[in-house]
Amino acid sequence: MKDQNPVAPPHPAENITEHVGYRLKRSAAALRGAMDRALREHDLTVPQYSCLELLDERPGLSNAELARGTFVTRQSMNVVLRGLQDAGLISRPRTTDHGRALPAHLTPEGGRRLEAARSAVYAIERQMIEAVPERRLTDLLADLDRMAAALGG
Repeated sequence: MKDQNPVAPPHPAENITEHVGYRLKRSAAALRGAMDRALREHDLTVPQYSCLELLDERPGLSNAELARGTFVTRQSMNVVLRGLQDAGLISRPRTTDHGRALPAHLTPEGGRRLEAARSAVYAIERQMIEAVPERRLTDLLADLDRMAAALGG
């Protein structure tokens, strides 16, 4: 292996825990942990909850659209949808007239479960947002969007 020239860090940092990527991951992990704990009381996982939220907003989404919207693979979304369907929280037709996509819809029970879980998730987001001065929240959200866009997301 050849000696390589040292790579300059993207910004001044004493150690890895001061890097933007590390801090984003730490925040995401803290959010995920809090959501996991809260959603367990509603017998839902984070991907299931996210799926229910998307279907409430845009009924009829396909497996692929839901996978993209919840940041899981299509294979994982198949498992999520099967679990939601088995629990009576969503409905999907057995066949479709157009292509292979099976549009999913919330059932009345799915809407009730979502509403109950939403309160818990919104409380977590409120707790997280309260840590940021109100005058900076709009800029923070815009910065996060720009960072994602810079990486093609």
